[in-house]
Amino acid sequence: MTESEQQHAEQLEAARVLFARPVSFVMGAVSVAQLPPDELPEVAFAGRSNVGKSSLINALVGQKYLARASNEPGRTRELNFFLLNDAMHMVDLPGYGWARASKTTVKKFQNLGRDYLRGRPNLKRAYLLIDARHGLKEVDNEPMDALDKAAVSYQIILTKADKIKPTELAKVIEATQNAIKKRPAAHPVVLATSSESGFGIPELRLEIMRTCGVKL
Repeated sequence: MTESEQQHAEQLEAARVLFARPVSFVMGAVSVAQLPPDELPEVAFAGRSNVGKSSLINALVGQKYLARASNEPGRTRELNFFLLNDAMHMVDLPGYGWARASKTTVKKFQNLGRDYLRGRPNLKRAYLLIDARHGLKEVDNEPMDALDKAAVSYQIILTKADKIKPTELAKVIEATQNAIKKRPAAHPVVLATSSESGFGIPELRLEIMRTCGVKL
């Protein structure tokens, strides 16, 4: 193992230890006025309603039921805050693209997510989750446009990567990277993950730890 590989392995282990520390559900905010103080660094998870946000958050912290997954896409209608190691927040944003709710209700909780993204000074990065089986769709352009306009750094995270062949996954990663090249707020590195197999989870933990500047 080279020195750089050794350092990377040590960093991955540090990230694993961080995400194994105590984590708890803080609150579900239904308005910007209810947000907790902006004293800690935060990362937020956004994506279509059935992309697997709750499953990814649970995989990151090694728990099954911290974030409540639902068989009914579009059920998350709050900004759900989780506190990790008293050092940072992870925020599960309302899904977009499909929901069993009235158009008025859908617009209300999707606007809540947009207001949060535009006005949260301690937000270090938004992670935009995309189903690896489908890649970027037209419906994903709206949140990317909003993030670009608000100058909020965001990174594409492919979910459910275990559901397609490695060769197909490589093509989706390449296509996604090409699609975001000219987007000013997009991080150039696209990460692929699987909440079921654990693929890519260590790398995402490290990315979050670095982004938030958290040290053990």
